[in-house]
Amino acid sequence: MQPTLVILAAGMASRYGSLKQIQSFGPSGETIMEYSIYDAIRAGFGKVVFIIRKDFESDFREIFGKKLEGKIKVDYVFQDLKSFLNGMDVPADRTKPWGTAHAVLCAKNAVNEPFAVINADDFYGRDAFVKAYQFLTEKCNATTWSIIGYELLKTLSDHGTVNRGVCRVDASGNLESIAERINISMQEGKILCDDALSPKELPLDSSVSMNFWCFHPSVFEISQAMFDEFVKDNAGNPKAEFFIPIVADDFIKSGKGIIPVIQTSANWFGVTYKEDAPSVQSSLDALVAAGEYPQNLWA
Repeated sequence: MQPTLVILAAGMASRYGSLKQIQSFGPSGETIMEYSIYDAIRAGFGKVVFIIRKDFESDFREIFGKKLEGKIKVDYVFQDLKSFLNGMDVPADRTKPWGTAHAVLCAKNAVNEPFAVINADDFYGRDAFVKAYQFLTEKCNATTWSIIGYELLKTLSDHGTVNRGVCRVDASGNLESIAERINISMQEGKILCDDALSPKELPLDSSVSMNFWCFHPSVFEISQAMFDEFVKDNAGNPKAEFFIPIVADDFIKSGKGIIPVIQTSANWFGVTYKEDAPSVQSSLDALVAAGEYPQNLWA
């Protein structure tokens, strides 16, 4: 069975203003997520599921419908504040989405096979999708999930600090924990964190999460049970979010299974600051010039 690619896109409007304004980076107007879909297709993925808001649906179908027709199966699921509440009411002052783990839970009825989860606005690189496909088809099961790990040095911005989930990896290569470190930057050849945690200096090759996960469908049952408790515990906190690392951390610490960290040699691209856009476009142009991608992904 071919694995599925799940793309977290429900928060895109808050980042870009509107779907029509998603920035084009490729030479033929491609968005960053189109490169992820292209890489997933050639790695062997059989379906892509967009997790979006209901009001995005017509725009997504217009943008991606014809481009992907005949190339990969496509489905759309909607993240809504009322989704998967199991009869509980949405707190009156709640307007913020429930978070990335809730977004994944919203794909429960559309995904029955091992699957990968990525952000819509990050460039992950071909190597990451090849390794994810290999894991999902050969090793993924109810007690073994995984995360794609990136070298911290390859995820920094030249235009300001970044926040990263720094992975603590055991001797067997399995994830022990993820620590969210903030205000990370390169200073005089060293990677330093300006936050309240220690150590302040991080190794250049530290493994970090860029929210590229590989899951077995059993994650849905686990997430639902945890989300039920999360909603009860945070009914009075309108800003609390149910993040993927919360589920992963419980999976590890409760002894349900292991999460190998699969290291990738790929460079991550993203637009943390608007000043990052030219370098992202330049990097993609270089990959196209080198033959890694065609001039037009969908021609």
